[in-house]
Amino acid sequence: METIIKEEVQSINESTNVDPIRDYGEILEQQKRYFESGKTISVEGRKVELELLKAAIQLHEQDILEALHEDLGKSSTEGYMSEVGLTLSAIDWQIRHLKSNAKAKHRMTPLHQFVSTSQTVPVPYGNVLIMAPWNYPFLLVMEPLAQAIAAGNTAIVKTGHAAQATNAVIEKIIEMIYPSEFVCVAPGGRETISQLLELKFDYIFFTGGKDLGSLVYQAASKHMTPVTLELGGKSPVVVDESANLVLAAKRIVFGKFLNAGQTCVAPDYVVVHESVVQPFMAALKHEIQKQYPNPSQIGKIINETRFKHLVSLVDENKVVIGGRASVETLQIEPTVLEGVSWDDPIMQEEIFGPILPVLTYRQFKPLMRKLASLPTPLAFYLFSRNELHQSYMKYVQPFGGGCINDTVLHISSERLPFGGMGASGIGQYHGRWGFETFSHTKGILNKALWIDTPFRYANRKRWMAKAIHKIMK
Repeated sequence: METIIKEEVQSINESTNVDPIRDYGEILEQQKRYFESGKTISVEGRKVELELLKAAIQLHEQDILEALHEDLGKSSTEGYMSEVGLTLSAIDWQIRHLKSNAKAKHRMTPLHQFVSTSQTVPVPYGNVLIMAPWNYPFLLVMEPLAQAIAAGNTAIVKTGHAAQATNAVIEKIIEMIYPSEFVCVAPGGRETISQLLELKFDYIFFTGGKDLGSLVYQAASKHMTPVTLELGGKSPVVVDESANLVLAAKRIVFGKFLNAGQTCVAPDYVVVHESVVQPFMAALKHEIQKQYPNPSQIGKIINETRFKHLVSLVDENKVVIGGRASVETLQIEPTVLEGVSWDDPIMQEEIFGPILPVLTYRQFKPLMRKLASLPTPLAFYLFSRNELHQSYMKYVQPFGGGCINDTVLHISSERLPFGGMGASGIGQYHGRWGFETFSHTKGILNKALWIDTPFRYANRKRWMAKAIHKIMK
């Protein structure tokens, strides 16, 4: 992987483009020896490691919140709500359910396997690589790390390079509580990524853009390494004629402009039924003014490269709300575009910023077929009271996960899986699904020694062949 020049890596802050010199191949070898020693196998030991992680996060909570503000302009409330709080909740879930998740589970044994017992046994993969993005630089490191530890793995964690302040706090926390042969933080940019992707890990967990995700997938395939790819995409919002427009506008504004739109499951665009577009737009304008009375309250774009690209996507002739931007503060006020067509430049890529295009539609099923023809999104949001529309969305429409009559909040539940489909990713995590992602489940058949039925052996009698047919029906 000599050159990684896609946007995911191009967004690296040029002022910090020098990678630290570190031999991650040697660190991985140390982690292999650590894992082979059996130190990660004990369930009680895993619990202690998780409790250490939780305590260290709580100890450095203020440092984390200040770093998130420095990197992304997040208020302390938003930083806690969307990163620290969710991380602590995820760790708590793993601690509470660790014993039950890690134990072998008995399964029914078919009659033709008489006499035997069946079990599924979760075991750790071993040495895992976690690659995190910059947009939720704390949550998207710590949550998968907690799940990897709960499952009994060692980990090298590649942090999102552009979020320098948060990365420094993460490195401080990890080095304080874990030896590098157990968990190691890998800061740095393209050289670090290239070095890591040359190594043979037992599992790779990647969160980020599709371009870099594709390179990760290619690198993993060389070693037949299993992967989880948490990507993104253009997650649509459909507002039909039966929707509660005031509530829809309120919840869309929350989901879209959280973290200045730099959220992988943010509503990317809205398609509203033509019969209610005007009252919806009025409600949208009211909610933006209510939630952001001072446009400077919104977070900042991660760097100048991303800022300039986002500004270039805005067609000034279609701006109906907002539109102002400051390169000095890297802020773009909540902006809404109306009269947008499917062919506009802003509809050709994931926006990942505080710009919301609004389109209209006439008929529900043709719209859904149109959306289904596009690359599969990570999230899908439907605002509707129509149960047929809700059922169609749940059972027919392709997407990773989503909400009915809300946005974004499905990712905050440890009781729901989170992951993509098709172009938006491979695999799932959160809660039980996170533990299972970092575990291989062995199927074990334990055969009795006191009896050995002759049916399966080649010298069986003729009557046994008929018995086999009956038993295995």
